[in-house]
Amino acid sequence: QVQLVESGGGSVQAGGSLRLSCAVSGSIHNINAMGWYRQAPGKRREFVALIISGGNINYADSVKGRLTISRDIAKNTVYLQMNSLKPEDQAVYSCNADRVDGLKTYWGQGTQVTVSS
Repeated sequence: QVQLVESGGGSVQAGGSLRLSCAVSGSIHNINAMGWYRQAPGKRREFVALIISGGNINYADSVKGRLTISRDIAKNTVYLQMNSLKPEDQAVYSCNADRVDGLKTYWGQGTQVTVSS
């Protein structure tokens, strides 16, 4: 079993920055990739960024150049640095972890990001 706990959400003005953290515990040796997703009210959950165990990284086109995913293996934590935030970035951000066998994805509870114009 894997547990994920996000933190770092909050309210900022457009153009501001936030850093989200996702602390991982449990059977972390079974994790192959970790990612961030977001869901705004009335919208479907959408992919934001992904980091794979080998270090490969992918981003949604809408966040390239503004959001950066990283990890601290020693701290078992994945981060999402968010710069130049826009009102359309406002959403609940959740991190997830994919098990190596691909048969299960774990999710955190989410953290709210509010961006005012």
